[in-house]
Amino acid sequence: MMKKNINILVIGCLLLTSASCKKFLDVNKNPNGPSTADPALYLPSIQTSWASGLQFDARLIAPYIQNFQHATAGISYDIYGYVPSSDFGGELWRSVYWKSGVNTIDLLNGAREQKKWDILGAGLAMQAWGWQMLTDYHGPIILKQAFDPLKNTFDYDPQDTVYAYVKRECLEAIGELDKKTDAIGSPLFTKFDLIYKGDPLKWKKFVYGILAINAHHLIKKPGYKPDDVIGYVDNALASNADDAIVPFNGTNSADANFFGTLRGNIGVYGQSGFIVRLMDGTIFNGMKDPRQPIMLNPSTDGVYRGLTPATGQSSTVSATASGVRSVWGTTLGINAVPLGTPGKYLFQDKVGFPLMTYASLQFIKAEAAFFKGDKNLALTAYKAGINASLDYVRTFTADPTAIAAFNTQRTAFLAEPSVVPTDPANLTISQIMLQKYIALWGYGFIETWTDLRKFDYDPNVYTSFTLPTTLYIDNNNIPAYRVRPRYNSEYIWNIDALKAIGGFDANYHTKKLWIHLP
Repeated sequence: MMKKNINILVIGCLLLTSASCKKFLDVNKNPNGPSTADPALYLPSIQTSWASGLQFDARLIAPYIQNFQHATAGISYDIYGYVPSSDFGGELWRSVYWKSGVNTIDLLNGAREQKKWDILGAGLAMQAWGWQMLTDYHGPIILKQAFDPLKNTFDYDPQDTVYAYVKRECLEAIGELDKKTDAIGSPLFTKFDLIYKGDPLKWKKFVYGILAINAHHLIKKPGYKPDDVIGYVDNALASNADDAIVPFNGTNSADANFFGTLRGNIGVYGQSGFIVRLMDGTIFNGMKDPRQPIMLNPSTDGVYRGLTPATGQSSTVSATASGVRSVWGTTLGINAVPLGTPGKYLFQDKVGFPLMTYASLQFIKAEAAFFKGDKNLALTAYKAGINASLDYVRTFTADPTAIAAFNTQRTAFLAEPSVVPTDPANLTISQIMLQKYIALWGYGFIETWTDLRKFDYDPNVYTSFTLPTTLYIDNNNIPAYRVRPRYNSEYIWNIDALKAIGGFDANYHTKKLWIHLP
């Protein structure tokens, strides 16, 4: 949280009569314009900050989950550590509380005042999504006191409190989106809603998706209800057409995808050896994944290779035919690339960033049905998740030859029993989690990390997933289970509250979250 400064004007007003203070403040009103802004105007900045917050922090969390690794050996987050006295990994925190926090509050207040219930429902949905992502990333967060203007320090709320609040806020959002009276519908909502173009039905599906995530993450708790999870998913995104994707214009660095080449942020990251093994046939009985050539990059000799955590790749090796390429498909280790360099898959200037997808929710449904004991339903949802991912990835190529090859390989891929068993009884939890991992690679960072932590990074579930031999110095041989709160606010201005939750413990980042405890 940013330290709040006391406005001298307010102090002055306290010393004056209420009438004279009111007159003084009235000069800031515009007599020729509306006194209140349409709440829809807040939407673009809020939505893009959610996407950029995740993308900024992906530079830390992606190595944790081994989506991609850093070109330099021994980087602290490649060994499940953190960067002391740094805001690195704290952008989502900054987005929720500062970049979009007050904007969201203003949107909610404006929508209530103007009785624009559809915009109010969308705003509540976005706020709930932010709380959900933030608590799954950090654990305890500041919620109840977050936007109290009378406070300079803020107490943390435990994760169970946040989870209960997210559920209540989602139900409130659904109630608002269901309203059919007063000022429903706004041309500005249609224009400025980057994700769903003002469609309340799609926003309602998005809310059910949050409810599914919220309920499913309680799978280690005695009150876990798989039927609730399945029901939420069934009311959520119905197809890839409902995916919540934040678009980018990509005309310059200011409006381009954070992962694109114009922004020059991730040329030092290359695909992991783990994702390569999942897609090159190593894990699934020699069956190559049709998504591999679209999502991943071969070395210049045509062989797909990936980085091992914490080992990096020297510049000498990067320049050879066998060197691992960056996620853009360029020479690894170089962020500044020539203008017009296209990038690859989700790592392109004009490609939108998914906040939630139909595929991800189908895998959640498959896992819920699996633990319920309904293998038939689990297999149906599992296949739906794979097919949705295949359909989505195929949109990233327009080459007819590549599409034909993709479709041919897809048929063989889906017929391989190690990928899709013919008998529901043979479906394993490992298959579900591995295919979910592939589908969410490059965007579903927090959801994937929640899964890995839930299974304690178990290589029996995540086949061939291997932690570095040596972990960060303060870890006591335990991988990371949470990310510390943002340094420049919490460790500078909110020290007492942070001490109360153990935030200054050297191994704080290795402590399991409430959702991961029985």
